[in-house]
Amino acid sequence: MVLEQYYTKCLAQGTYYISSRKEAVVIDPLREVQQYVDRADEDGVTIKYIFLTHFHADFVSGHVDLAQKTGATIVIGPNAQTSYAFAKAEHLEKFSIGDITLILLHTPGHTLESSCYLLKDSDGKEQALFTGDTLFIGDVGRPDLAAKSDMSTQDLAGLLYDSLRNVIMPLDDHIKVYPAHGAGSACGKNMSSETSDSLGNQKKTNYALNPELSKDEFIKEVTTGIAPPPAYFPKNVQMNRGVNSSIDEVLHRGLTSIKANAFKTLAEDSEYLVLDVRSPQEFTAGHIPGSWFIGLDGQFAPWVGALITNIDQKIILVTPEDREEEAVTRLARVGYDNVNGYLKGGFESWKDSGFEISSIENMNAEDFVKGLEDGSIKNPLDVRKPVEFEKSHLQDVPLKTLNAVHEHVESLSAANTYHVHCAGGYRSVIFSSIAQANGIKNMVNIEGGYGAIKMVAPDTLMQNN
Repeated sequence: MVLEQYYTKCLAQGTYYISSRKEAVVIDPLREVQQYVDRADEDGVTIKYIFLTHFHADFVSGHVDLAQKTGATIVIGPNAQTSYAFAKAEHLEKFSIGDITLILLHTPGHTLESSCYLLKDSDGKEQALFTGDTLFIGDVGRPDLAAKSDMSTQDLAGLLYDSLRNVIMPLDDHIKVYPAHGAGSACGKNMSSETSDSLGNQKKTNYALNPELSKDEFIKEVTTGIAPPPAYFPKNVQMNRGVNSSIDEVLHRGLTSIKANAFKTLAEDSEYLVLDVRSPQEFTAGHIPGSWFIGLDGQFAPWVGALITNIDQKIILVTPEDREEEAVTRLARVGYDNVNGYLKGGFESWKDSGFEISSIENMNAEDFVKGLEDGSIKNPLDVRKPVEFEKSHLQDVPLKTLNAVHEHVESLSAANTYHVHCAGGYRSVIFSSIAQANGIKNMVNIEGGYGAIKMVAPDTLMQNN
């Protein structure tokens, strides 16, 4: 038997490839499915089943594409409804793959169709549990995403409590838990950076599996302090229930190279968004006026989903050399399929054409702190998350979270200069770029963010909780 976890850090997402003898399965595949086809070919096996743990909200799965390429059967748990053919499996239904067996365990709570898959080896011994978003390492899936008029967040949290107590906790401690997500995902509140663990250890360390936790206490715990879901989540759920453009079509359209003159024409068209995915340093040094920065080397896809509120937005890209395909692929993972091409020759070609260039001033932490102390800096902004701000922040520096930037820029004045910091200097550049695109031209990015600031700021400026 082969069991391999494909972990994608940008999405904090785990896909699983399992094979036995001449058959294989894939659990929760990513949009780009050729990697699984190639792996099966290398192993000389046939992909028999594609299992979904649920309809994911944070990424678009490639299950339909993979089924079309391989002839595999898509399997989803009870309550699932789709516009494509699939096998609706029942609780405890068994699926044979070579010498091993996968058993569907219906575990509603995160969503109504949410299911886990229990792996038994060739000797019939329970070895692994693929938990989707039902159980994470150190956390559980948020119960608000599938809430609607006839099923509240509290109702779903109650179902999740029952699923954990009645279906998962009775299983043997030695079983290894493989979740769909880890730290950084918006599908839970406080996930571990570990991507697997024994069920026994989770019973000891995961608050949600505490046997002394009452149902009411559990519901209160999992429904308190949930950040609003990114705007693209409902659209991704809808896409995962339907048939979408194949990744091959999306790549073909997105990998169209556009010369600088034609790119400028599109950039001046209000229907198009210029998305610059280079590094913060490159963007602040020079960029196309009106472009947004969301760098590939940060939490790219989640921030795209949180900030580009129209998932059908027409996008043209400015990318580092040879990373065009990566950018288009990572946008497609979260359903942004309408990339219409990239700037041929990169930003250098824009500069060589003599077109207008914008920039963002950078300031080091020492000068920033001095400016706060002598009063020369009038409009500092902290754009981190509330949980970061509450832990420690600078006194009298307001919080303007990045995920609410579109609301915040409406309160900013074009006559002012704003000094912006986040934790390390990535989110502050995103915030500044969107502010600039909305006419707030005088933005200053604090290099190194709060991590650098707290190294040089005196205690009199700090507020620690």
